[in-house]
Amino acid sequence: MKTTQLLNYERDRWVAGDSGLSELPSAIDGAPVAILGSGGLDFGDMLRHAREVGGPALRKMTFHDRARMLKGLAIAIMDHKEKLYELNYQTGATRKDGWIDIEGGAGTLFSFSSKGRRELPDAHMLLDGALEPLSKTGTFVGQHIYTPLKGAAVHINAFNFPVWGMLEKLAPTLIAGVPAIVKPASSTSYLTEAAFRVMIDTGLLPQGSVQLIVGGVGDLFDHLTGQDVVSFTGSATTAYKLRTHAVVQRESVKFIAEQDSLNASILGPDAAPGTPEFDLFVREVAIEMTVKAGQKCTAIRRALAPAEHMDALEEALRDRLGKTKVGDPRLEDTRMGALVSAAQCKDVREKIAELQAAGARIVAGDPSAQSPVKGGAFLPPVLLRADDPWTSEAVHDVEPFGPVATIMPYRDLDDAIALANRGRGSLVLSLFAHSPDAARDFVCGTASYHGRMLVIDRDNAKESTGHGSPLPVLVHGGPGRAGGSEEMGGVRGVKHYMQRTALQSSPAMIAAITGQYVPGAPKHVIGTHPFRQRMSELSIGDTWVTGSRAVSVEDIEHFANFTGDKFYAHMDEEAAKASPIFEGRVAHGYLILSFAAGLFVDPDPGPVLANTGLENLRFLTPLYPGDAMRVELSVRAKSIKSEETGQVRWAVEVFNQKDELVATYDLLTENVP
Repeated sequence: MKTTQLLNYERDRWVAGDSGLSELPSAIDGAPVAILGSGGLDFGDMLRHAREVGGPALRKMTFHDRARMLKGLAIAIMDHKEKLYELNYQTGATRKDGWIDIEGGAGTLFSFSSKGRRELPDAHMLLDGALEPLSKTGTFVGQHIYTPLKGAAVHINAFNFPVWGMLEKLAPTLIAGVPAIVKPASSTSYLTEAAFRVMIDTGLLPQGSVQLIVGGVGDLFDHLTGQDVVSFTGSATTAYKLRTHAVVQRESVKFIAEQDSLNASILGPDAAPGTPEFDLFVREVAIEMTVKAGQKCTAIRRALAPAEHMDALEEALRDRLGKTKVGDPRLEDTRMGALVSAAQCKDVREKIAELQAAGARIVAGDPSAQSPVKGGAFLPPVLLRADDPWTSEAVHDVEPFGPVATIMPYRDLDDAIALANRGRGSLVLSLFAHSPDAARDFVCGTASYHGRMLVIDRDNAKESTGHGSPLPVLVHGGPGRAGGSEEMGGVRGVKHYMQRTALQSSPAMIAAITGQYVPGAPKHVIGTHPFRQRMSELSIGDTWVTGSRAVSVEDIEHFANFTGDKFYAHMDEEAAKASPIFEGRVAHGYLILSFAAGLFVDPDPGPVLANTGLENLRFLTPLYPGDAMRVELSVRAKSIKSEETGQVRWAVEVFNQKDELVATYDLLTENVP
């Protein structure tokens, strides 16, 4: 394989480091793969370029513009995946391992793109929650908003997922409208650089929105400000060093840390040998030891089982691990590849020796086994057993970051809870049990120590994504040793790169500032039915005011007989009067919704294609027989989905003849743009 020098992407140009160059070896045989270095870069100028060029360019785009950009980047990664797979092998990873990294990374971009278009407005700021009334008449209100930070995000990534690790941080950052400087781990940066090139070559990224450092970060941290964010993945030691940097502390730089942790998996008290849960547990522990050669921040490091099942568990795991073929990841029959480097192999062996010195014993695998490929960083899966986990600090503190796990017993569920929490915080904890009572007690006892929890049984295992799979829609992170931060989690992850501000003003001013209709803001009453207009012809605040319709006892009784909803408040005058809520019989809430639709729906084919949802429904004032109702239908927000369709969010307000609000809700329709 040709040895090439990796390039930095600095201020929208590819630049070679001019000093401090180092050679990167292949994990397969130790042969050189690439040369890297960041000498000569002006890190202060890189940050200024991100803030002054990248930030403004991204902020001109709406959430939806940025979401569509992510989709284009994801498509490009998928189009070039085979080239990336070839480089992936040099990291020691099999194709299956690479699928998690490469296609999983693209999938994360796709997911955030979808979330951005479905859950965020086609606007430049995000409303957080409902209006907060601050005055008697409603002329002075509060609204929490999110806006993009005016700095840059510095992403410092780990070696184990050179593509996914970059993309799972870039996705929420770019959706938020914040530029990023990516610093991959050196040992696998050749794969990161290749994926980064693919994205740059699309031409979709605005100038200054992303930059890449292959090598050291020099004095980068000296130039950070309180508008910047550092997002880090790696060891607790490195996280502490960066978090306590003088500038990070002085400027209150937001620091997001996702640290390696001693994740645990628990065999439930009811999961005896012979049960599906026992077999599933054995399978999952073995998978987590061997996928990516155990080099995952979410891998199972501690496997806990009832004391009486320890021998059966040891035997089952020894048998399964013994069938794992370790070798060249390019070969089809290889089930586990190499660790990332000889240095990583050495570190894992040293950690195994620490565990042995603390009383754990090896029951499967030989850490000194000869490498199947000369010069390669190979290590077979090693299983240890610690029969007294309460007297061994090391089994809860020492993490061999490789194909290693330790099995240990617990006495009862309370003991299992205490041992699981002894790791002082983890990214993920899993339980294999079929008993709902055990699962409830276990989750209640452990959830505060763990960022994600997985309960697996015979009913959900087939569709489960597994213990070690962070998902873009779920929070990735954890308390304590795991770093105390969060990544991903859908829109939650986007907000980490934004500032939440409490905005106080009138509804009209808030609507004008945010570009989104809020209750109480001025409405523009229109004379053409909005269902006859394309999205491009509608403006925020456009309102259709309907005529009124009286509601009779006969209407209520017909609705009750037709639907079968004969709740006493609709049918029994005396019983309704006895209620502390009503003054007599009232109209069904869903009758009100149905009559409301009858008042505002235009029946003929037109730009409105379908009703796709109803949200935030509130019934505020009862509607009694003889009352009249009318509707005001206002455009709250618009979002384009494609060239053919978009979504309009309508604010629906139902009033009675006294102009009292009877009901409010958001109506979602699919429209022609």
